[in-house]
Amino acid sequence: MKQSIVLALALSSLLGACQYKTVNAPALSARDAEYIALVPTFQHEITHLPYEIADPTGQAPGTIYIDTREKYLYYVLPNKKAIRYGVATGDEAFGWTGEAIIQRKAEWPRWTPPAEMIARWPHLAPRAGGMEGGPENPLGARALYLYQNGRDTLYRIHGTNEPETIGRAASSGCIRMRNIDVIDLFNRVPNGTKVIVV
Repeated sequence: MKQSIVLALALSSLLGACQYKTVNAPALSARDAEYIALVPTFQHEITHLPYEIADPTGQAPGTIYIDTREKYLYYVLPNKKAIRYGVATGDEAFGWTGEAIIQRKAEWPRWTPPAEMIARWPHLAPRAGGMEGGPENPLGARALYLYQNGRDTLYRIHGTNEPETIGRAASSGCIRMRNIDVIDLFNRVPNGTKVIVV
């Protein structure tokens, strides 16, 4: 009887340690509210928010750590916690790793495909002059611009108009997030935030 009580307590403790805590829904802007009605998947995203978990990265609080193999982005919190978000990463030919800082942030950003992307995918030529932010824009609801030594890397952490790609190697090197997740991250991080991509 004594052994079963000890076993029950140990199991209860173990299960408690495995519990995830869902984060609160992020504050949305007036523009977000306008676009929610136009993006059917957005309503689904709001009911499936990211989790706060034990920090697996060992990085300092305030760091963004992206594991391209596992397809997770971690925002490190104090007390050895982190918020874990699913991401899509660059496919094998276009993957990027390294350290950078966020030097610019944009809500519903304008997208201009780089010349090398248009060369690979000529169907993007009509977008060479850029595309205004909105539900059809590939950068989605937010973009965090990654810089190294004061220079734009041309890589971004951004939302997506293709949420079905999350969890896959699908981008041209950028880190894609669900729109609700990138809004949450955008609201949490200031310019100057360190980003590590492994």
